[in-house]
Amino acid sequence: MARASSLCGVILAAGASTRMGRDKALLPWPPQPQAVNLLSDTFLSAAIRSLMPITELVIVVAGQNGVSLTPVVDAIGATLVINPDPSRGQFSSMQVGLQEVLSHGRDAAIVTLVDRPPVAPETVELLRRTFLDAPTPVWAVVPEFKGMHGHPFVVGRELIELFLKAPATSNAREVEHQHQSHIEYLTVDDPHIIANVDTPEDYEALEKQKT
Repeated sequence: MARASSLCGVILAAGASTRMGRDKALLPWPPQPQAVNLLSDTFLSAAIRSLMPITELVIVVAGQNGVSLTPVVDAIGATLVINPDPSRGQFSSMQVGLQEVLSHGRDAAIVTLVDRPPVAPETVELLRRTFLDAPTPVWAVVPEFKGMHGHPFVVGRELIELFLKAPATSNAREVEHQHQSHIEYLTVDDPHIIANVDTPEDYEALEKQKT
């Protein structure tokens, strides 16, 4: 039986971006040299826009960078929530975002990280459709590219509740592996699902790919 079609987007953007040296959420997208100052999307705004067509609400989880992210979030019509202690790790930010999903009366979410290029619209739609059409025992759909799992992934209420019960020191992969039979891994032709951008060199490599 098909599931209800209501999804929330959750974007994890509370990291300190220590290795990058500036907030990855605000890096221009498409990539631009630092000296160029053109009006463009950022990783954050591009991520919000990528999820909006298939969701009713996009939640951005920030940390100490909340003040600087607020103008971007407000301009596009997303919702900002704050992880009060992002030093606990990325999993704690996901818990903050997923709790907000349940607080808004929703039962499923599509979760992604801000430190990567937005995936193709076709990838987002395929993940949504696969989850909605999946049988009830499937609690999440995780994309896979060349044998590696990535983001965004879609998660239903069953797994959301397990994530929320887990200690903040845990991680999504640990919880998923404990419930492997309920996860569907979906092969996609989209390298952006695994393209983390952690350093200036990573970002420069993206800029070179664009040219």
